[in-house]
Parts: sequence; C-alpha cells; structure tokens
Amino acid sequence: MRIGVLAVQGAFREHIEALRRCGCAVFEVRKKEELESVDGLVIPGGESTTIGKLISDFGLADVIRERAKHGMPVFGTCAGAVLLAKEIIGSEQPTLGLMDIRVRRNAYGRQVDSFEADLEVPVLGSDPFPGVFIRAPLIEEVGADAEVLATYKQGIVLVRQGKMLAATFHPELTSDLRLHHYFLSFFEN
Repeated sequence: MRIGVLAVQGAFREHIEALRRCGCAVFEVRKKEELESVDGLVIPGGESTTIGKLISDFGLADVIRERAKHGMPVFGTCAGAVLLAKEIIGSEQPTLGLMDIRVRRNAYGRQVDSFEADLEVPVLGSDPFPGVFIRAPLIEEVGADAEVLATYKQGIVLVRQGKMLAATFHPELTSDLRLHHYFLSFFEN
C-alpha cells in the first residue's frame, strides 16, 4: 500500500518517518496527481488555517473529500483533526467536513501550555499511549457515526469514523507506533 502524507505545512516529516518505521511506502503529497496515486492519507499537525488554505489553493480539498467518501483511509492529527471536522466552534474557517465531530481549536491554551499525558486507548492494548499535546484542539461533540476511542480529563482526544481517524495530539512525535499501526489496519477491510 502507498501512504501519502500531506506535505504542505506542519509535522509531515515526522509522520513520514513513523510510517516508514511501520514498513510502508510513504510519499509526500502536494499535488492532485500525487494524492490520486496513494491509497491512504495522513493530514499532519501544523496550522489548520494555513493547511486549509493551501489544500484549497492547490486543488486538493475536493479530491481529499471525494476519495475519503469512497473509502480512502484518512488520519488527521491535531490540525489534521480540525480539518476533518464538520464544524470548528467559534470559527468560520473552512474544513473538509468529513467527520461528524465539532472541535475547538487551541482548547488547552497557547504553545507554552503544551504538555504530555498518558492516554488510555483500549484499541491499542492495556499500556498507556503517550499523548503529546501542542496547542491542541479538543473534540467537544461526536455525532452518531463517530466512535470515541480516547479521552483526556474532560475531553475527547481520539475518534474513529469508518476509515477515518482524528487525534488531537501528535503520535508522530513519540517512538510509539501503535496508533500508526492501528491506522494501517484500516486497509485490511
């Protein structure tokens, strides 16, 4: 399988490295032709308004929507989770609108408020997963089509909907590959 990582802004290099360590063929995606040649897509953390503008300017947004609606697995982390949401609370920022979730940007505060926390993620086993939260969003509401996979304190931090996965933290900044492997399991169905 060929996994694309949206490489227009943000932590795409770290996702590429994690996926390569999982044994995948990984490709940077910046153009429609590159997007059309991959079997799945990772949308990394970064600045969601910038990534959103660039994917629109590069003609990628509609292709991502169409491919995801036809079953292409998509994994969004941090800003990627914001872009996958149907709604951003308190913002008119355009999204891909693919997942039935409502998110709040920068819910935990500014860059200086970034933190790490052990997360209980039952689909990954009994060992805690290291969550790295950097200006992290929070998933405040989940619709009927989405499944909550992990929470932290009062909020939802990991959601699956079909073959789409949204994490409000940065799994690519840890050495733990379990979440990337979980995403890759979407290709087995």
